[in-house]
Amino acid sequence: MDVRDATREDVDGVRRVATESLSASYGHAIDEATITAAVEEWYSTDRLTESLDDDSEVFVVAVDEGTVVGFAQSEVSDGRETVGYLDWLHVLPDYRGEGIASQLLARLKQALVAEDVDRVEGRVLTENEEGISFYEEQGFSEFGERTVEIHGESFTERVYTVFLDDTEAEPTGLAARETDDGRTVYVAYDESARGSDAPFFAVYLDEARTERYGWLCGREESLNVAIDTMERLECNDCGNRRKPVRWDAAYL
Repeated sequence: MDVRDATREDVDGVRRVATESLSASYGHAIDEATITAAVEEWYSTDRLTESLDDDSEVFVVAVDEGTVVGFAQSEVSDGRETVGYLDWLHVLPDYRGEGIASQLLARLKQALVAEDVDRVEGRVLTENEEGISFYEEQGFSEFGERTVEIHGESFTERVYTVFLDDTEAEPTGLAARETDDGRTVYVAYDESARGSDAPFFAVYLDEARTERYGWLCGREESLNVAIDTMERLECNDCGNRRKPVRWDAAYL
């Protein structure tokens, strides 16, 4: 088994792994049409090639006798902290249980450490019990849930995070901040959403995180962030935008 950086020659193999992995993990909960649409949206040849050419992304594959049997990809986003968003982690069904996912994650972490990433954040649908177990076994901590829409259906997604610096025992947590009108709000630097230029951080009206205020742009440290009914975010000061949600990270 060889775990290495992905190349353009791996694109077809990556698409095959994604298709078979998604079907194995979600065939019981999500219809075939939705799975096919997800593959075409996130694993098209153009998107994969774009990811491979993007210096802000880390893309690794596991290869057995010349065949791609697993892959993992993470996007690095800079802000108050540098986050590696674990977008994809797939392993072919016939190769699961052999430690390939752990090897892929370890290789990914090594690359992210070299990029000075502070922590890794991943998401997994609650229907994916194997993915949830994997995160927990790998030392990730759960710190939230959210509802996502997939082709008109609502699903619950769990968010997991792990720090790459072993000396960091606790999340960065809350930081009090005063708004322009003198109100005190609390920025959750351990609760972020990917942006085009930097992460967005959730902002609450209370330290217990029971009432949301909005979002903080990690690039400008600005609270002037617009959000629409589809939860698209945009910083009105710098144009940083929330990227489309990839609706699962741990397809194991």
